[in-house]
Amino acid sequence: MDISNAPLSPQLNDKKVINAWALFDWANSAFALVITVAIFPAYFTTVTADTVSVFGIEMSNSSLFAYAISGSYLLIAIFSPLLSGIADSGGKKKFFLKFFTIFGSIGCISLFFYDSGSPVALGVIGFMMGMIGFAGGLVFYNSYLPEIATEDRYDSVSAKGFSYGYIGSVLLLIVNLLIIQKPEWFGVADKGTLAARISFLMVGLWWIGFALIPFRVLPPDPKDKPQGGLLSRGMEELKKVWRELKEQGSTKAFLISFFCYSAGVQTVLFLASIFAEKELNFDAGKLIIVVLVLQLVAILGAYLFAKISERLGNIASIFIMLIIWVGICVLAYFVQNQAQFFLVAASVGLVMGGIQSLSRSTYSKLIPEETEDTTSYFSFYDVVEKVAIIVGTFSFGFIEQITGSMRISVLVLALFFIISLLILTRVRVKS
Repeated sequence: MDISNAPLSPQLNDKKVINAWALFDWANSAFALVITVAIFPAYFTTVTADTVSVFGIEMSNSSLFAYAISGSYLLIAIFSPLLSGIADSGGKKKFFLKFFTIFGSIGCISLFFYDSGSPVALGVIGFMMGMIGFAGGLVFYNSYLPEIATEDRYDSVSAKGFSYGYIGSVLLLIVNLLIIQKPEWFGVADKGTLAARISFLMVGLWWIGFALIPFRVLPPDPKDKPQGGLLSRGMEELKKVWRELKEQGSTKAFLISFFCYSAGVQTVLFLASIFAEKELNFDAGKLIIVVLVLQLVAILGAYLFAKISERLGNIASIFIMLIIWVGICVLAYFVQNQAQFFLVAASVGLVMGGIQSLSRSTYSKLIPEETEDTTSYFSFYDVVEKVAIIVGTFSFGFIEQITGSMRISVLVLALFFIISLLILTRVRVKS
């Protein structure tokens, strides 16, 4: 598509630009749901040998899958600040958004060729490409928010992005599940792995296809910024933001609180299905229903807490959600049957959408108004979340290893939320 006709400086709160921005969430959230949660994890452990050798080290296929997630987040956490600094200093924000989108979608498409007879590296590398593409693009996507909306619209616009993502990913997941469960309806004769592999292909095409719309409409990269020495200038941008953050008490305190509760939130989201399977004997069909419950309720949650924020303010709204998260961890420790778990899952969905949406908009409000390098600021936000995922999931696994109980691991996650509550009391956001 030709983007030469895109406006150089679109008017703030332009409906067309905001809708196009939200469509990027629609595009890439399919990967987060279908590949990382609903279909690929089980597919990987099914077509991969129970024990695999990686660089001479024997490990289970599930351990390899977990290491692939950790490795992906570690790589992007290391390189994202540098890339975002380069993006701001060299005017390359849209360039990197496109790069990571194409990189991730190619990874998804490559998974179509991963079957039981394929090298394990094909599945691992394709999955990691998707993870890196998804996570790497988010920092550039998030940083557009202050450029397309005025501060009073941050909450509602951020919620629109998340809701578009939830709706789009659920729609594609439903289609994927129909193809897997009723392949004959779609002319797919093979009832083995072909239907699942088609879903991976569809995610890649969905991702890159719908992303073409925001690529066309979002503000293009400026051409008047110098293009030489981007690496050194990118590092200088990051150093400048780091120095500024040290002087911004509320912003710094929010990032610390965000780190603590993100460790809990993201760990719950990644491992909820494993908990349900191991502790409550959920089968694959019911696990999929759990995922759909999470996604659908999250749409309501994003808008509900945006409204609550309008009345009570961002910090009070996040405070309420963190209290609910503490309750979820405690209830999960005591849950004994599948019906109870569905109630817990619905509660997770309600605060999952709200806390992700309001975290992004709250951070946008904490960035000084005169700031031009918003991508560098959002790179810190992005890296904090990525490191929190590494810390949270490692803590969960380590506690389960030494105690032999996933329930104790879930209960300990409540500490992350309690600590974040205490730190959040130091944060002040402009009304």
